Amino acid sequence: MTKTERQKMQAGAWYCCLDSELAALRHQARVAVHQHNMAPPDPAEKLSPALVALFASHGENCLIETPFHCAYGINITLGRNVYMNAGCTILDTAPVTIGDGTMLGPNVQIYCAQHHTDRALRAQGLEIAYPVTLGSDAWIGGGAILMPGVTIGDGAIVGAGAVVTRDVAPGATVGGNPARPLVSSDAGPDSC
Repeated sequence: MTKTERQKMQAGAWYCCLDSELAALRHQARVAVHQHNMAPPDPAEKLSPALVALFASHGENCLIETPFHCAYGINITLGRNVYMNAGCTILDTAPVTIGDGTMLGPNVQIYCAQHHTDRALRAQGLEIAYPVTLGSDAWIGGGAILMPGVTIGDGAIVGAGAVVTRDVAPGATVGGNPARPLVSSDAGPDSC
C-alpha cells in the first residue's frame, strides 16, 4: 500500500511538502493562527480557542503571546504552564513537545523540517522531519533557533540568539552559534 505524503511525514521518512493534503493542513493552521493573532486579549483565556482546537494537546495555564506562527499545529504538544513570548515560530512538520513550566523568549524559532541537500530534489519539495523536544522548566532565550531533531533537557537554559544544533543536557546552559556549553563565574543574583 502506498503511503500518502502526510503518512510519510509522520513516519519520519522523506516526503514531498508540495502536496494537496499537506497544503490544506497548512491552510487550516494559518486560519487558526490568524484568529489567535487577531483576537482581542481575554484575561480569562490563557490559550486561544483557535489554538486549542488546532494543537495535538495542551496542559493548563498556557499562554502564547501574539504574533505566533506554526506550520501545522497538529504536531504541537504543550505541558502545563508553558509560556511563549511574542513572535515565536514553530515549524512543526514533526512532533514538537514542550514540557511543563518551559518558557520561550520573543522570536524563538523551532524547526523540524530538513530540506534535501540535492538541489533538484529540494526544488521538488522533498524534505524530512525530525521531532524537537523541550523538557520541563527549560528557558529558551529570545531569538534562539532550535534545529531539527534536538532535545532540550529539563531545566536547561538556551541563551538569547543561540543556534542549537545538538541536544542540550538537563540543567545545562548553552549559547552561541552553534550553541555550546557556557561556564559562568557568576553564582547568581544572591552572590557576593
